[in-house]
Amino acid sequence: MAEPIRVLVTGAAGQIAYSLLYSIAKGDVFGKDQPIILVLLDIPPMLPVLDGVVMELQDCALHCSEMKNAHPKFMFAEVPTDKVEVAFKDLDAAILVGSMPRKEGMERKDLLKANVAIFKTQGAALDKYAKKTVKVLVVGNPANTNCLIASKSAPSIPKENFSCLTRLDHNRARSQVAIRVGVSSDKVKNVIIWGNHSSTQYPDVHHAMVDLHGKEVAAFDAVKDETWLKGDFISTVQQRGAAVIKARKLSSAMSAAKAICDHMRDIWFGTLDGEFVSMGVYSTGNSYGVPDDLMYSFPVMIKNKSWKVMDGLPINDFSRGKMDATAAELIEERDTALSFLGV
Repeated sequence: MAEPIRVLVTGAAGQIAYSLLYSIAKGDVFGKDQPIILVLLDIPPMLPVLDGVVMELQDCALHCSEMKNAHPKFMFAEVPTDKVEVAFKDLDAAILVGSMPRKEGMERKDLLKANVAIFKTQGAALDKYAKKTVKVLVVGNPANTNCLIASKSAPSIPKENFSCLTRLDHNRARSQVAIRVGVSSDKVKNVIIWGNHSSTQYPDVHHAMVDLHGKEVAAFDAVKDETWLKGDFISTVQQRGAAVIKARKLSSAMSAAKAICDHMRDIWFGTLDGEFVSMGVYSTGNSYGVPDDLMYSFPVMIKNKSWKVMDGLPINDFSRGKMDATAAELIEERDTALSFLGV
């Protein structure tokens, strides 16, 4: 039987985690035969809520009190805590969902300042307590810059081990193309999200393919509407999170949790041959002219738990302008955040 892995979820009493934890616990992310110690971190006022989450995980009938007696396909234990020295110890994977949400009347710089403090602390905890091989996914917004701050606060862990979530945007882009063409989303591959997980992100389908009746067709040829692909398609994906909040009065949770599962499963098991996915990763040394020292979303392929940016894709002037615009926003965010960090 495989050795248990320690998987941390922060913000574990929140609504994204509520949609996420069951999928992790039952083996959808790290494999059905992989024992998991699920570490659940939240702030002290949320611990009573976290106790309720633990009860529900137990009531899913996946729980075992003694791991050695568990069925290997459903083997997990949970550790709820508000202490970083417990939460970050010997981690194999860290999913950092918790962050300071933007409140009414809050300036973006105030949001950045609050989150710099959180992710500086969590980065330092990763550096001190986690395995150096830990894979870190930052979900809490502003995800790209929070991820950069966490990585800078964990100098002994390779930058390549950190990534931020743009898979939700990637999935939204796939879905929009699929709906337009009249196929299921799994028939659409190689969409790209460039840049920031914000309204400046660039959803790009110039390299995407659609399986139409068993034949792969370029997305532009399948959709047959360049005006839509260069206009409403982009704005729909960029603004989808806001549209969900307007409709639901709550931010995306179910779809965010699904995207987290997709992202981490691909890190663990790799991407399919001939396919790339979108992830926010460290930009230094990239071949697309994106400035160094950012967490920027690129198309990546993953093998043996290591990602590689998909190089050599031609970039037209339309794409270049949008890639540069989202990079400019990330530079501004980074510089503001670093001023709070004192770097």
